[in-house]
Amino acid sequence: MPTHQEQEQPRRRQARGERRIAQLLEAAASVFASTGYASASTNAIAREAGVSPGTLYQFFPNKEAIAIELGQRLMADMRTAYGEALAPIDPATPLEQAVAAAVDRFIDFNCHNPVFFTLMHGPDVPGRMAEEHDALHNTLITRVEDLLAPLLPDRPSAAVTRIAHVCMALYMAGLELVLASEGDDREAYVQELKDVLFRYLDPLVGDRLRDAQAASASTSAAAAPTAVASTSNATSTPAP
Repeated sequence: MPTHQEQEQPRRRQARGERRIAQLLEAAASVFASTGYASASTNAIAREAGVSPGTLYQFFPNKEAIAIELGQRLMADMRTAYGEALAPIDPATPLEQAVAAAVDRFIDFNCHNPVFFTLMHGPDVPGRMAEEHDALHNTLITRVEDLLAPLLPDRPSAAVTRIAHVCMALYMAGLELVLASEGDDREAYVQELKDVLFRYLDPLVGDRLRDAQAASASTSAAAAPTAVASTSNATSTPAP
């Protein structure tokens, strides 16, 4: 029966392997983001990671395998980000605020992971990654449709789909400008992107959201006197 020390050795080797993989993926992200996928090489990735090419090949057979592993991890993180960014809209939330919050979530993810845009939209990316990105894009479109459909009850589904596609196209165009700039310019482009999306959506769904907000405020106002009266009666009722 293996001793405790013998059981611990495989765990330590596995932990060291995971750390090495993370180190290589971080180096690959830096190289891909700075040179593009097509121009990157395993030698450059190994050099960035501070290891020998032989060490790299112990974990990844080629550049494509590195890109696929990195892309899959990033897409998993992206799914978490869009799940938060595209959560159902609270009717009490103004449209401008809802748009800004969603844009901030997506922009924050892409600015912290600039290699994501490089791998998903650059030339010569592995076919498997392109397929997975297309699936992710289609899922995003569906989520946007699900958000818009209750706000556009009189529009046919094909029209809602077109609006969702336009929203994504506007976002992607703005994202490219955002990632190509820095500092104050980047902040300015982010704000321009928010403004464009808001001005596109406001004539379509703004009135319905404002009506919902007015109805909610009216209901709250109507309930307030009742609550005050109940409190007053409870206060003035003499104790037995």
